[in-house]
Amino acid sequence: MVRIQSLQQSTNIAKLPCAEGAAHNDWLRRHEDHCLQDTRVELRKQIMDWCDDPNSKCIFWLNGMAGTGKSTIARTIALELAEKKRLAASFFFTRGKKDVSHSDMFFTTIAAQLAISLPVLRASISDAIDNNAHIFKQGPREQWNQLILNPLKNAPTQSIQLVVVIDALDECDSMQDIQLILQLLAEAKDLATVRIKIFLTSRPEIPIFDGFRQLSSGAYQDFILYNIPLDTVNADISTFFVQKLLPLKAKHGLGTPWPGELIIEQLVERAAGLFIYAATTLRFIQDGIDGPGEQLSLILSATKSSLSATEHLDGIYTTLLQHSVLGKRSYQECVGRFKQVVGSIVVMFNTMPAGNLAQLLQIPTKMVSSTLDSLRSVLNVPEDESQPVRLFHLSFRNFLQDSQRCSDSRFQVDEKERHTSLFRKCMKHISQLQENICNLWGPGVLTTEIPDDTIQKAFHHTFNTHAVTGLITGGLGIHWHWRKISRLFGNFLNNTFYIGWRDLA
Repeated sequence: MVRIQSLQQSTNIAKLPCAEGAAHNDWLRRHEDHCLQDTRVELRKQIMDWCDDPNSKCIFWLNGMAGTGKSTIARTIALELAEKKRLAASFFFTRGKKDVSHSDMFFTTIAAQLAISLPVLRASISDAIDNNAHIFKQGPREQWNQLILNPLKNAPTQSIQLVVVIDALDECDSMQDIQLILQLLAEAKDLATVRIKIFLTSRPEIPIFDGFRQLSSGAYQDFILYNIPLDTVNADISTFFVQKLLPLKAKHGLGTPWPGELIIEQLVERAAGLFIYAATTLRFIQDGIDGPGEQLSLILSATKSSLSATEHLDGIYTTLLQHSVLGKRSYQECVGRFKQVVGSIVVMFNTMPAGNLAQLLQIPTKMVSSTLDSLRSVLNVPEDESQPVRLFHLSFRNFLQDSQRCSDSRFQVDEKERHTSLFRKCMKHISQLQENICNLWGPGVLTTEIPDDTIQKAFHHTFNTHAVTGLITGGLGIHWHWRKISRLFGNFLNNTFYIGWRDLA
């Protein structure tokens, strides 16, 4: 009997919709960095002390501007907690990356991870699913209460404190959802038998500030990365450059001293406290076709040391684009290909693999691949060709779309123009669809009865939900919520029977 109950619990919990790429140790995040051992030492200690203190506040909010290393810190804290069996769950939001760009599966993903990290919750979570067959389609409050809060309230007393790590909450696509998530998470402070804390990172955006203002003062504490003395940050960035550049010296047989203390100091000065500058610089030096010595010289000669942090970041983006994109083909071909390929990736809500992007743009896959290969300093181009190409950091998107920052107009991306172009490409593909593209056994089959993988295979990932958004935001200038549009798009496909058999009567 016990074994049957355990099997039923496992079956129910397996039904929980889980966001792909949400967990800190997800396969899709295997190449993302963690803090080096000798960096962020004091901050990491402060966070872990908060985790250990039974009297500390329920939520620890780490906030800072883009590029200050929040996600790297969050990954490091999640890893340390996991090694100590203290990690309850983790969810890393990422703008433009399908499941983790919105909150639709946030609470179900957290519940699924809690069932693993805290097995005493399994029965209660399973019962909640049995008692409410529609829980997966209900709102955040219902999912929080039934799948997480109530199971925690009813759990036997636990001696250990567990932590949920949530990164980049500001990259969730709905400000209303962000504020509701904060409101619900704060309810964990009243738990008695199981002590759950939340470590959360975000940029200091007004909706998030407003969300925290609505909480009681006893619910959270915050830490602003900007308040860390610049000397401390510079020391960490210097350690980063030293430890990462020295292996290149041995690999490429560079002379001594390389890079040398003076060059390290110049790089640190240019970073001006932004870890994204350091990370982008390193990738540019590592991946350049001219060798690390020449790549480093390009960076040092490109900008003046007196510029601000953002201006230095813009300068390195400009340098790597001019060096990596221009000069290999005719001017028109370089610029046209860059804006077509990279511009599409920049504006897409859900990015796609290179091969699918080539199919959508109706250009050879080799052309897309060659364009992407030269930009690995700013683009995450997976070795697995089935995985989507993504930006390493949102600052690159912001740079390309801001004419004030991207001073070289050849690389500026017009969001409206790109959305409109991509929408037209999608509509052209739709117009070419044939009958029964899923090879169904006969007419009358509901699209809800067709497995998702069958539909995806038939469509080759071409129909991205961003396409209709391109029409609305790019073509008409009206801003609709993109998931609402995607549902309308899905209804359009269903009503025209493109997925299955078309009714020709």
